[in-house]
Amino acid sequence: MGESSKALYARMLVDVVIGPVLDNLEKKDISAAHTLRAAFSKADHTLPGFVYDTIRGMLRKAEMTDKVDMCETLLRLGGTQDSDELKLYRPEKTFQDLSRCASGLKMILGRIPDQIYDRKQFLETIKEIASSIKLLLDAFNKVIEDVPSSDSGSKQILEDRKKEFVRYSKKFSNMLKEFFRDSSQKQNVFMSANFLIYQTNVILRTVKQECC
Repeated sequence: MGESSKALYARMLVDVVIGPVLDNLEKKDISAAHTLRAAFSKADHTLPGFVYDTIRGMLRKAEMTDKVDMCETLLRLGGTQDSDELKLYRPEKTFQDLSRCASGLKMILGRIPDQIYDRKQFLETIKEIASSIKLLLDAFNKVIEDVPSSDSGSKQILEDRKKEFVRYSKKFSNMLKEFFRDSSQKQNVFMSANFLIYQTNVILRTVKQECC
């Protein structure tokens, strides 16, 4: 496994596994949840891939390493699970539209493992993904437009996140073309979809940091 794949898995494990668990803990013991969240963040910053190595170690101890496809599992979870850190609570329509479009795109991407084996169904899913990407970008552009021109720093940060998302969208599109030429590329489609989910989460996290 490449370092980029390991880093992606670690980040997504925080978003779709660790984050939701800590959100539930926060309802019972906010101090403990904040302590653990900070500890995981610090550990993974100091030792990139720490969260992935920890989860992988648990699976190995339980003799489940060969029974869990990490890439496929994270893709499925990425379409259904969100931590509070990724939720936008500003009530304005632009922010709620962005949140809704992001959730919609991730949900469709998360269906890929079930639909990739049926060519006709998968082609319909690809059309849905393309439409959802456009809706997300339109919603994101409206959020960027609402950032005061005086706040040029935040505006530029958001523009940079948009460019990065577009770059990964194009990579995903190219990967799909490869898959239709060679169906053995299924795992690479899963990986590319995971990167797109992660970039969607990066948009949400950045908007929350810069605008909320």
